[in-house]
Amino acid sequence: MIAAALPAGAQIQDNSFLIEEAYNQGPGVVQHINTFTLFDDTDDWAYSFTQEWPAPGLRHQLSYTLPWQSLEGSPDGKDGAGDVALNYRYQLLGSGETAVAVSPRFSLILPTGDEEEGRGLGALGFQVNLPLSVVLGSRAITHVNLGATFTPGAKNEFGDEADLTAYNFGQSFIWLARDNFNVMLELAYNSGEEIVGRGLTEGSDSFFINPGIRWSHDFANGLQIVPGLAVPIGVGPSEGERAVFVYLSFEHPFR
Repeated sequence: MIAAALPAGAQIQDNSFLIEEAYNQGPGVVQHINTFTLFDDTDDWAYSFTQEWPAPGLRHQLSYTLPWQSLEGSPDGKDGAGDVALNYRYQLLGSGETAVAVSPRFSLILPTGDEEEGRGLGALGFQVNLPLSVVLGSRAITHVNLGATFTPGAKNEFGDEADLTAYNFGQSFIWLARDNFNVMLELAYNSGEEIVGRGLTEGSDSFFINPGIRWSHDFANGLQIVPGLAVPIGVGPSEGERAVFVYLSFEHPFR
């Protein structure tokens, strides 16, 4: 569908929180994304930095994600790096200017975190995700994600090894209350596994509802700054869990 998808002047598109949109970076534009999550029932927190580059245009996109974590149950009681992700995304259908967009992603998850401290899986992982973005009306957009992660020979903090498989599903609804102010609701479900012994795993699911807001500041030189706030709320297998999610991105031309 190539019809005009978004209302004139709509500015915020590729700035969701837990759910991934299907819009690649345009030619000559780079985005720097910072996220910070503080969990309510523990002293755990997680920070990530992602940088997205067109390669060299809209069709292909390269990015990486650098995580830094502090876990209450970590034996050393310190914060440290998690597993780094290297990502490639292909704009299969549409763009931010169309009513429907599809942009499958493939990622390598590098074992840069310390599995003995609970900040990594100790093995190379492979992840695929299929984002679908659909314009529902002049002021409403939805994004749908379906993906899977496979980590052969993963390790836990005791040195036990097992193959881990995880699946993710999510959907978000974005209300364009104003061109530079959006109200968001995200639903994120993950069905994974934890290592409980050598070659042994057990299921570990999570489900969060994530209401939030985001707004943009646009500058004449092409810089766009997008802050955002959300409150992930655990339901079902995650009932009772709460967190505060802070988002900040910078997007600007580099040529």
